[in-house]
Amino acid sequence: MPPRPRSLVLAATASALTALAVPAHADTLVDNFKGQTIAPDGSVQPLAALVFDDAGVIKAVYAPGQKPSKKGVKFHIDGQGRVLLPGLIDAHVHVMGTGFAALTLDLSDTKSLADALNRISAFAAAHPDRAWIVGRGWNQEKWSLGRFPTAAELDAIVPGRPVWLERVDGHAGWANTAALKAAGVSAASKAPAGGSIEHDAAGAPSGVLVDTAMDLVGKSVPAPGPRDYDLALATAQRLFFQRGLTAVADMGSSVEDWLAFRRAGDANQLYVRIMSYAGGIDAMKLIGGPGPSPWLYADRLRMNGVKLYMDGALGSRGAWLKAPYADKPDTRGLPQLSQTQLGNLMSRAAMDDFQVAVHAIGDAGNALLLNAIDDLTHTYKGDRRWRIEHAQVIDPADWPIMAQIARNGGIVASMQPLHQTSDRLMAEARLGPDRLKGAYAWKSLKATGATLAFGSDTPVELPDPWAGLATAISREDENGNPPGGWQPQEKVDRATALAGYTAQAAYAGFAERKFGRLAPGLRADFIFVDTDPMTAQPAQIRRTRVLETWIGGGKVWSADKPDAASPAANPETKSGKNR
Repeated sequence: MPPRPRSLVLAATASALTALAVPAHADTLVDNFKGQTIAPDGSVQPLAALVFDDAGVIKAVYAPGQKPSKKGVKFHIDGQGRVLLPGLIDAHVHVMGTGFAALTLDLSDTKSLADALNRISAFAAAHPDRAWIVGRGWNQEKWSLGRFPTAAELDAIVPGRPVWLERVDGHAGWANTAALKAAGVSAASKAPAGGSIEHDAAGAPSGVLVDTAMDLVGKSVPAPGPRDYDLALATAQRLFFQRGLTAVADMGSSVEDWLAFRRAGDANQLYVRIMSYAGGIDAMKLIGGPGPSPWLYADRLRMNGVKLYMDGALGSRGAWLKAPYADKPDTRGLPQLSQTQLGNLMSRAAMDDFQVAVHAIGDAGNALLLNAIDDLTHTYKGDRRWRIEHAQVIDPADWPIMAQIARNGGIVASMQPLHQTSDRLMAEARLGPDRLKGAYAWKSLKATGATLAFGSDTPVELPDPWAGLATAISREDENGNPPGGWQPQEKVDRATALAGYTAQAAYAGFAERKFGRLAPGLRADFIFVDTDPMTAQPAQIRRTRVLETWIGGGKVWSADKPDAASPAANPETKSGKNR
């Protein structure tokens, strides 16, 4: 039996929880705050107080002007006039990728190739014991390089040890000669379907492998062990909590990921709520049973479904387009599956009631996916909530198909606002002006009836819902560019943005009866922040400071005591001074 959430707060062991447990039937009143939540109709609803029980489940909520009942209340949390919101949800993350990215070489903030090479050289010098130098985050577009980086450039700084660095979107890898040699990649190597190997003028591999070809090198990288996974999970949780995230959808969980989630749950060290989507049918079969798992560990973990790939990404020109790339007319991208293959895989998952989530970025990839879903709705009826992950470029001509699916089984547009600001200039170059109407079209896709769920795709972007909220309502980047917003007709209102990171993100993962709003019967997941996103300007929202994060009635993060709020730190319960 999982421990009660009242005792969960960052306890290291079950025995510690037992020692720290509080009496049963001890309700907690939270008041003296400026609160907002999402109502069932999607509107923003003000709150003045809430009461949750010993299991961390909300018993009552009170609107401004209503007097809370004190019956059964033994504990009190004073909101001190702060802003209270539902715990935020990131609808598309890579949990282990986020943790490992924080523990390995991170190139995401490099401004040039020279900057990246200096960072790589310093990292290699600081870690002479590592057989491989592994990292991620490079972006040749951000460097204004005009080409992919090369193995020769890595050889100049790390000639003896293999180096393998994934692009920021995870759809290309950069290797040095030692890594190519260790993996057996040569001029004679052929790229698998759905991938490509970049070559130099002499026909030799130049160092970059795209999409499915990445595995040619990736399979030779030493695999992390269970302790590495456990550390990565603990690291990711901390990053989530400090930004106010109480739940996430993990897209592409491996068997190793799932085992780490289970180990943490068994040890009472899993605090963030994870809606897991297995990385492919094989992983789904190994992780899942005859269908989705039950909710485990007091609603902190569930295997929901399967994640599939339709195409690649715009940055590496792997996204599959209906017409050639505007800046490289000899390619339309790299489809990963045919419609028959995709339909068969989706059908295999759907027949066991697993939810299906498919990565699709280009307009051709999205069109094929929408047609596949439309076909399947005739066989697999009922509330399916088919998920399109990213949905970055959808031809307006295909929006009616999306609307039809929304009426017949439901469809989720799982989108990442920060991709729009990060990709804007690159997307203009890749797509040309004629295809921009269907790019990052949040408001238009919502108008089809699709559920709009927002996320970050971390570690591709920072797991920062505040920057995402600001972008969703402004279509401007952190510098306010372009003034008035890019394709401003696709801005969404504040209620839609907040719902995308709370109630709708929960609905997208069949979790709306568990969490996502502050309402009776749902888990007491809430945050205290210093900014009201319903009234603040976008620049202010970006600077929001999360003061405290609570999950199931337990405090898992405090800005005043960030070290104490780490899952690896000593427990800080709600008893005593924290009441």
